[in-house]
Amino acid sequence: MNTAAASNGHPKISLKGVTKHFGPKQVLRGIDLEVQRGQSLVIIGGSGTGKSVMLKCILGLLQPDGGSIHIDGQDVTHLKGRDREEVMARMGMLFQGGALFDSLKVWENVAFGLIQGKGMPREKARDIAMAKLAQVGLSADVGELSPAELSGGMQKRVGLARAIATDPEIIFFDEPTTGLDPIMADVINDLIVKCVKELGATTMSITHDMASARKIADRVAMIYEGRIIWHGMAGDVDHSGNDHVDQFINGRAEGPIRMQVRKL
Repeated sequence: MNTAAASNGHPKISLKGVTKHFGPKQVLRGIDLEVQRGQSLVIIGGSGTGKSVMLKCILGLLQPDGGSIHIDGQDVTHLKGRDREEVMARMGMLFQGGALFDSLKVWENVAFGLIQGKGMPREKARDIAMAKLAQVGLSADVGELSPAELSGGMQKRVGLARAIATDPEIIFFDEPTTGLDPIMADVINDLIVKCVKELGATTMSITHDMASARKIADRVAMIYEGRIIWHGMAGDVDHSGNDHVDQFINGRAEGPIRMQVRKL
């Protein structure tokens, strides 16, 4: 870890006035957001509100049309090539659908970033992968299986093991409990909290699952129509004073948020 960056007093992640459009559709309309070092921020909001687009802009998978994104005070908005790779090497990601490689064994999936990204010898990478699998509650024999042989919950655990395999400073979680039953979802939430605490990582998660948000968040922010409309401590979300937040967290059909329904 860059100790100079760690002590510079800047937020770990900072977005200022970030905008993004696709053709005539304006998805992000000026995102202002900060995540402090070691903090777990959960972004809530409905489908199509810009959560995933914002995450992709931070990761560098999409280029913002306006505004800036800083990591440890460094402007990473327009980084490319090796400079972008150096920033990405400090990050881990748990994808919504697991995104495991079917052609690789489980341990090879976990070790992918170590072997391909860091050029680590396979034997050393395998040892680390097995240790990370153990950290998420999976035995060594699971490492020799293919992803197709795993249940949905086990695939999520493997995805988490891969996300933490390089001991990243920042971890992103994209709908970490989608598709899981409530008990398995709670298991994954507990593992996320445990692994993040052990790493001391800064995390940003996007979800519409309020049970997950309440469990893993230090702070919660809500995005609506491409803007952050509320941001506060996780314990304050139930009395935010914001009608949009109140409607969303309680899952009510009636309120200021109107779902667009196409008439046939």
